Amino acid sequence: QVQLVESGGGLVQPGGSLRLSCAASRIPFMFSRYVMGWYRQAPGKQRELVARINTSGNTVYTDSVKGRFTISRDNAKNTVTLQMNSLKPEDTAVYYCNADPAFRGWGQGTRVTVSS
Repeated sequence: QVQLVESGGGLVQPGGSLRLSCAASRIPFMFSRYVMGWYRQAPGKQRELVARINTSGNTVYTDSVKGRFTISRDNAKNTVTLQMNSLKPEDTAVYYCNADPAFRGWGQGTRVTVSS
């Protein structure tokens, strides 16, 4: 079963930054073959895809995070990162990484709280 381990979340003030990391293991094929994404789920809301990076390194972001978040990947280490700058209270959520489309299993996520 795929294992996804997210880390790097925490409490940050509005305008602050966080860097999230995700380590993937036990994936069926080479990590480099997968489109990877960062998702988030805010309280009372559905999980949404906020950033994705394809096998060529091209990135796509949801409008609400454009210009503030940057997704990157290291295929040699099977990792995906999300650099989050200029954080806003509405970015508060549990953040997950997964493929796009997602593997059946999800990691535990990492909680990001943006609050003064």
